Amino acid sequence: MNKEIEKLQEIIDDSENIVFFGGAGVSTESNIPDFRSADGLYQQKYKYSPEQIVSHTFFMRNTEGFYEFYKEKMMFLDAKPNAAHKKLAELEKAGKLKAIITQNIDGLHQAAGSKNVYEIHGSIHRNYCQKCGKFYDAAYVKNSKGVPHCECGGVIKPDVVLYEESLDENMIDKSIRAISQADTLIIGGTSLVVYPAAGFVDYFRGKHLVVINKSETAKSVRAELTIAAPIGEVLSQITV
Repeated sequence: MNKEIEKLQEIIDDSENIVFFGGAGVSTESNIPDFRSADGLYQQKYKYSPEQIVSHTFFMRNTEGFYEFYKEKMMFLDAKPNAAHKKLAELEKAGKLKAIITQNIDGLHQAAGSKNVYEIHGSIHRNYCQKCGKFYDAAYVKNSKGVPHCECGGVIKPDVVLYEESLDENMIDKSIRAISQADTLIIGGTSLVVYPAAGFVDYFRGKHLVVINKSETAKSVRAELTIAAPIGEVLSQITV
């Protein structure tokens, strides 16, 4: 892997506008399970499939069942940023990295110090009352008994994109603009199977395309460099 790390270092040194596009694999090193890997949530046995539970329909029809799963399997408030989150924050501080586009909802990029983060699937840290619109933090939701309610009596909904819901248009526009202006795009910890997010890569017109992912990336991208290894392990060897 040393040659691959050297090549990645060269690419980063040669870049002035890096955009990082990341998925669940960025957070697994912080002990947050992903949905699709061998030991991910989709492989576990529930009365309903995770896809059903994390859908708009299920949330509306069985809010209690949704929250039981959501609090236990999707809210990891004790998770800490790992080497990948920290290195990306360093790259941003150094002026190299211009944006992080993440499919994760855990807020760990911001916890590591990154400022320009586009959370295309929302965040567990933002929750709002469906009745009056008041916002609540993740701890309030996690610690509430059963379904979290607002002081006005309304049901609180996480600001995360559930199945059957569409992505935020403004977030899509910002992400596409960042990718189209980048000279280097680093794709990390994602198998690129979730659309429409996976389609964002098609807007890249820059010099260097890098993929860092433990498993094979589903979408055939013409990457200049592909590293099959945990992303934290890879990025921790880069000097800024």
